[in-house]
Amino acid sequence: MDTIASLFSFITTPVSWVIVQFHTVYGAIFGPDTGWAWGLSIVSLVILIRICLIPLFVKQIKATRAMQTLQPEMKKIQERYKNDKQRQSEEMMKLYKETGTNPLSSCLPILAQSPFFFALYHVLNSIASNDTIGVINENLLQSAQKAHIVGAPLAVKFTDSSSKVEALGASLTDVRVVTAVMIVLMSASQFFTQRQLMTKNVDTTVKTPFMQQQKMLMYVFPVMFAVFGINFPVGVLVYWLTTNVWTMGQQMYVIRNNPTPGSKAQAEYLERLTKHVTQHDKVGKRRDRAIVKAIVAKGRDRNEFERKFINGLSKANLAAQADGTVIKSDTAAVAEAEDGTPITATGAAKRQQPKRQSKSQRQHGGTAGAKAAGENEPKTSLTKSDEPEDAKPAAAAKKGGAKPAGGTRSKAQSGQRKGPQRPKSPSKK
Repeated sequence: MDTIASLFSFITTPVSWVIVQFHTVYGAIFGPDTGWAWGLSIVSLVILIRICLIPLFVKQIKATRAMQTLQPEMKKIQERYKNDKQRQSEEMMKLYKETGTNPLSSCLPILAQSPFFFALYHVLNSIASNDTIGVINENLLQSAQKAHIVGAPLAVKFTDSSSKVEALGASLTDVRVVTAVMIVLMSASQFFTQRQLMTKNVDTTVKTPFMQQQKMLMYVFPVMFAVFGINFPVGVLVYWLTTNVWTMGQQMYVIRNNPTPGSKAQAEYLERLTKHVTQHDKVGKRRDRAIVKAIVAKGRDRNEFERKFINGLSKANLAAQADGTVIKSDTAAVAEAEDGTPITATGAAKRQQPKRQSKSQRQHGGTAGAKAAGENEPKTSLTKSDEPEDAKPAAAAKKGGAKPAGGTRSKAQSGQRKGPQRPKSPSKK
């Protein structure tokens, strides 16, 4: 531990200074030697660190979204090179490089907290060893040793001997019960946080190395906390329990208000948003408008939950706009099919095909010629559909002065008569 402490000695002084400043505030309220003053100082240190790490948390969310977007491509690579693990790894790294994603970005908040964790561990270990450190002088050292959190001194561990615990004014049973409860809560909060991410904010049907990594972390981290927690002082357990609770609440907020597209959380979010918009006929929050704007911009690339959202607005005679707002729609409601094709509420409008010309119309100059001939003929009660088919060639031949044989010959030459043809009759001169 001396080696690790020396590596993080540059941060032990700032950490001890922050704890002392918070202790000054809480000591004036609860008393300088109480567990509340020192315990809340550690909790405030965690909150301060996590607020500073919010930009890294946002970067972590973006990296996770980018990895989820690449899941189909990763699955193709996995299936294509399933018998060649080395080539599979090379193609994965090539894909990460081309898209600018980093699978380790999801671990940035944890890595960034590591220096503060080891610095706090060293500060509390020095308190237990009766050594001054950083800005903690003799008076503050004695005050910290007197502080008890639910009967357990701030600097004791689960594995400490009874003589050391009694020297700090506590019983071994109380220390082990308190530390065991805190270790269980710490592991449970970590497991619930990771499980919430896996079940609500990702698509678990796609099996990729990233998904396998997340699933592994869901079980590995709680076990690590349980194993190493017995060697952590009570103050460090307070630190990790607080940061786990903060992470869990922060993730619940993000999943509820900015879910991953295509996830179960997005379906729940869009269902709530549909109810709110149809009741008030508007999108209230700026965050909601940004999401509606993104959905409208996707067009035919919307997933099933987003298409259901657009259809829900259409049924309420509302239309989403490109700027994320909604307006009343007086026209027929337009919905979307599963493939994103627009359909009207009364069914898809069929395209009107042009009327096909008859054989005689094509022979005598098309539709325009037939119309002109129809205007010159007197109207009779016999309609076009009632006229016998055999009478048409005869009438045409009579008007034009041509012989029936010639009309038949012309008809045969045009290739419009099917079947065996009659032999030509001798011409009469």
